[in-house]
Amino acid sequence: MEILGTTLRVCVDDLDAAVPVYERLTGTEGMRFSNGPVEAAAVGPFMLMSGPPAHVDVLRRITATLAVRDVEQAVTELAAVGADIVVGPQATPIGRAVVARHPDGSVFEYVDRSAGA
Repeated sequence: MEILGTTLRVCVDDLDAAVPVYERLTGTEGMRFSNGPVEAAAVGPFMLMSGPPAHVDVLRRITATLAVRDVEQAVTELAAVGADIVVGPQATPIGRAVVARHPDGSVFEYVDRSAGA
């Protein structure tokens, strides 16, 4: 599996207040979207997320989002090392995604940029 990049996940209480801070720090404009009750903004290497505590608490358990060329290939590789698939693969606003728990207990999201998402 080829890992193309990493996004740092940051859960915030106030997305409207946080976005300008990260835009200034990175020199990039945020791209906002929602996924169910969670509002998010991709700003440079950061994914800012805000929403109901029950949803955000789950999101906090995911260490990072890893961009991969193909989620299906990632699932195969993850299975080969004994990882458990927690969610997915499923379509998201930015591509297909899968959440996996590695044998050491770390939880990561793997996302591709498939045209079919």
